[in-house]
Amino acid sequence: MHSTQHIPVLLDEVLEWSDASSSKVFVDGTVGGGGHAAHLLSRLFPGGKLIGIDRDAAAIERARHRLEAASREIENGREDRRRPEENVDWFLFQGSYVELPLFLQELGLEKVDGIVLDLGLSSDQLADRDRGFSFREDSPLDLRFDVRSGWTAADLLQRLSEEAIADIIYRYGEERFSRRIAKSIVTIRKSEPIETTRQLADIVHRSVPGPSHGRIDKATRTFQALRIAVNEELQHLDEALQKLPSLLNPEGRLLIISFHSLEDRPVKTTFREHPDLVNRTKKPITASEAELARNSRSRSAKLRVASKRSEASSESD
Repeated sequence: MHSTQHIPVLLDEVLEWSDASSSKVFVDGTVGGGGHAAHLLSRLFPGGKLIGIDRDAAAIERARHRLEAASREIENGREDRRRPEENVDWFLFQGSYVELPLFLQELGLEKVDGIVLDLGLSSDQLADRDRGFSFREDSPLDLRFDVRSGWTAADLLQRLSEEAIADIIYRYGEERFSRRIAKSIVTIRKSEPIETTRQLADIVHRSVPGPSHGRIDKATRTFQALRIAVNEELQHLDEALQKLPSLLNPEGRLLIISFHSLEDRPVKTTFREHPDLVNRTKKPITASEAELARNSRSRSAKLRVASKRSEASSESD
């Protein structure tokens, strides 16, 4: 399935703060369905390059389909079609954004002018019934972005100790009933493996007091925690925050959209304290009322922006 139902969050704000323009090189490190990337593509015409990266193979194919359509629109809108060198080149890689140095090396590039990371789940992933990102319907308890390798969430719940499971749910889900949930998981797995989203959601609903289906479902924090652990999301983010600034040209922009404090906190700290970065957003940029009305998933999105120090400012410092 090549079509996408994902609506990119904070799109206008990303385009405004990216400073994307013709002949520049930009990276969308979480390309997803290509929402941000397709709009950046038009800003990079003529002569620019766009690099899209995602760990999810299905997302790469959706992005390919969308970028092909965006390229056709650009081509059809050109006044002079005889100069193909003025097109926008784009490239897609399956992998993590922490592998950007390898992908740049493959393309013969050293630096880029901008990097965008949207750390949230896409609507397409939530709608995928094969991997369990949404527990609204019964699905295999997988939760991997890249299904080629690594433990599934079901593997993790079957193999880890009660203490380790509780630690993951508390650390990555900030769930105060983590020990009660972990104890229930370990008790139930003795008689049957926990392999589906419905099984896990039912365990959490029984373990956590209060109504099961308020504004935020009681199982949400546990599923978030397991997804973060399975995909090592915070480790990837920490590694990226160390690597990415060195890959930017002077004045190049680094834009990161986070969706919870575990992501936002290290981004905020790095943007404020990294010696090579200038923090451009003292407070995070959030969705407008108009965007909230058309896309409820933008409610928790926070955009922070930093730029690479120019050589002149570095010398003066």
